[in-house]
Amino acid sequence: MYRTRLLALVLSLAAAVPAQADWSGKGELGGVIARGNTETETISGKIDMTNELDRWKHMAGFSILRTVNDGVTSANRWELRGESDYKLTDRSYLFGALRYEEDEFTDFEYQAIASAGYGYKFIDSEATKLDGKIGVGYRQSELRVDGDTEGDAILRAAIDYSHRLTETTTVIDKFLVEAGSDNTYLQNILGLEVKMNESLALGLSYEIRHNTDVLPGTEETDQVLTANLVFGF
Repeated sequence: MYRTRLLALVLSLAAAVPAQADWSGKGELGGVIARGNTETETISGKIDMTNELDRWKHMAGFSILRTVNDGVTSANRWELRGESDYKLTDRSYLFGALRYEEDEFTDFEYQAIASAGYGYKFIDSEATKLDGKIGVGYRQSELRVDGDTEGDAILRAAIDYSHRLTETTTVIDKFLVEAGSDNTYLQNILGLEVKMNESLALGLSYEIRHNTDVLPGTEETDQVLTANLVFGF
């Protein structure tokens, strides 16, 4: 029921974006297939899209990670996210955000988060960008072990940083925290992109995901290092 409501909310937000809106963005795709003494299949993918119209900026994204070793799945995660910003000044804005994730190798069947708050662009030059957000929201989660559903209020904070080292090389860091009474979730993605031409680049990404409250036998921290082909559209 909660997933149906979330999907309806996402579709409602998508329908609210004007039809004449032009979306742009980038995608990332990485994968490994090995055959022989062992059989391994890994796929990682990500798409992020952005649209700006007058004072509004809309963002939507999707990511997936799946690994199978000798027929046994060792990673299976996907995430859907969206955000709409309303510009107050050239540097400040209000935001509303949604995030939904399913990860077979955590204690949660799913986590769905809705939040709203204030954002500010601390640095907004051609070479360097530093953006911070803080707000409040609500998180709905379903525990995998017994199917119980729990909800709690959260404090959400995020920092997005990028810096162009050279004409072709850019370093990126994205940090997110969703802190509540039941669990605090932290995510940091550190990336390096090297452009090959106007639309293609090679990317290296190191992601850390941490949940503070987990059941015995479950690791609190997951780390993923991926190499991807990055394409713009």
